[in-house]
Amino acid sequence: MLMLSDRSVLLLVDLQERLQPAIDDAATVLEACLWLTRVARRLEVPVICTEQYPKGLGPTMPALRELLPDECLVEKIHFSAVAEQGLFRAPGGDRAQFVVAGTEAHVCVQQTVFDLLAAGRRVFVVEEAVGSRRKSDKVLALDRMRRHGADIVSREMVVFEWLRQAGSELFREISREFIR
Repeated sequence: MLMLSDRSVLLLVDLQERLQPAIDDAATVLEACLWLTRVARRLEVPVICTEQYPKGLGPTMPALRELLPDECLVEKIHFSAVAEQGLFRAPGGDRAQFVVAGTEAHVCVQQTVFDLLAAGRRVFVVEEAVGSRRKSDKVLALDRMRRHGADIVSREMVVFEWLRQAGSELFREISREFIR
């Protein structure tokens, strides 16, 4: 049931320049994704970032893109990041647990989550790190994903489960930088 840092990958779905201005509470979603990415990198959890048709929706948001190595980017045309199989070939794509964030909750995030579940992966969707153009679509998507087997979690749930224990220097660093 727990998210484990050595079994998890952080999947960031379609946080792109031309889409973000339309997302309800986009600043909160992006900030949560940046926070998760920094924590994942610090804990050596792989990060995969998808881009839905970047010619039309633009590249990944610059603040996020600067944190990511080129090999973690996966371009796609299908709404589900699983459909084209590049996701599982990306570094970390073979892991059993996917911690998912991004946009839009009711389209690309949801279809990706369902395909990950069908592929036998354990899926954790970070509530404050997903968004849609309409708040009601996000609410419906989170409920539907939960009913079909995804765990809906908070970003602090992710980091504390990845850390597993207090008392280490790493815990103190993460706590000072990300939690307080």
